[in-house]
Amino acid sequence: MTTASSADTASTPAVPATPTAPVGSGDRRWVWAIVAVAAILPLLRSVVPDIVSDYRLFLMSTMMIAAIAVLGLNLLTGFNGQISLGHGAFYAVGAYTAAVLMDKLDLPYWTLLPIVAAVCFVVGFLFGLPALRLEGHYLALATFALALAVPQMLKYKWLEGLTGGVQGIVLLKPEAPFGLPLSEDQWLYYYCLLVMVLLYWAAWNLLRGRSGRAMMAIRDHLMAADTMGIDTARYKTITFGISAAYTGIAGALSASAIAFVAPDSFGFFLSISLLIGLVVGGVASLPGSIIGGIFTVLVQNSAQALSNFVKNDIGLPYDLSPYSVYGILLLVLMYVMPTGIAGGVVMAWRRLRR
Repeated sequence: MTTASSADTASTPAVPATPTAPVGSGDRRWVWAIVAVAAILPLLRSVVPDIVSDYRLFLMSTMMIAAIAVLGLNLLTGFNGQISLGHGAFYAVGAYTAAVLMDKLDLPYWTLLPIVAAVCFVVGFLFGLPALRLEGHYLALATFALALAVPQMLKYKWLEGLTGGVQGIVLLKPEAPFGLPLSEDQWLYYYCLLVMVLLYWAAWNLLRGRSGRAMMAIRDHLMAADTMGIDTARYKTITFGISAAYTGIAGALSASAIAFVAPDSFGFFLSISLLIGLVVGGVASLPGSIIGGIFTVLVQNSAQALSNFVKNDIGLPYDLSPYSVYGILLLVLMYVMPTGIAGGVVMAWRRLRR
């Protein structure tokens, strides 16, 4: 997914990692059917409380938040070809911006997303300006440094009065407005679902338009895009800003959902988790971003249970740590579906139709 940048690759355009139409072509009725089912799901809490519990609704809300963050990374890496190992930093900026505004200024949570998006867009745009001179692994190293620096900056003594230092900031979970008979987790689920649908709709419209085609042209062949008159510098920096805005919105939603932010919650592993979700779900695929968000949350929460299952229920004489189970699962997925789960499903469907 890197941009062609040498004379050896100038004659052969790079091929996207996924064999799918990236902007979600196909029958949109299926999409709205899935959204309708997702909207009905929390209402079943009173009918099947053991299956649709508050904990499971909270878990699905975190999956939607992760899907938004993976989508932000996908816009930059999958559709524009710029590799980032530091999107956890933008996630942290969004979370802390929302937390500080709620804690210090008493702003309601529903007014924060435009502010967070604007702040993170500016941060991403400004970081994208010096990144214009970097490509491939050099850009990855620069974003890696950003991911390492931001959590430490949040602990800085001069910012402790604002960020809470290592203690972080404790918040209140959002309550249902207008007296709606919904629990906190039910309302949080609907809030995250609404934001996710709006952001994916905006991304779909962006990618199917002229700007989206220019982004993908830069990804596939930088020199050819520049020759055709595309302002590659402008598109790269703006894409960096939009990607940071999406990830920052996910961070703001996470702050409201967990009701707590602390610098150690935004370590480098967060950036790696988003990248893993992108690759496993499917690079340059909008459905793949949703799958990647589900995978990121589900596997991290189930790794310990899988480790205990291997040791106790199956009876294998191996004491596998949760990270070992996580790594083995990633190896199997990458071997079976090298283009991600979304790409693997599309390839299987084409073979069945054939």
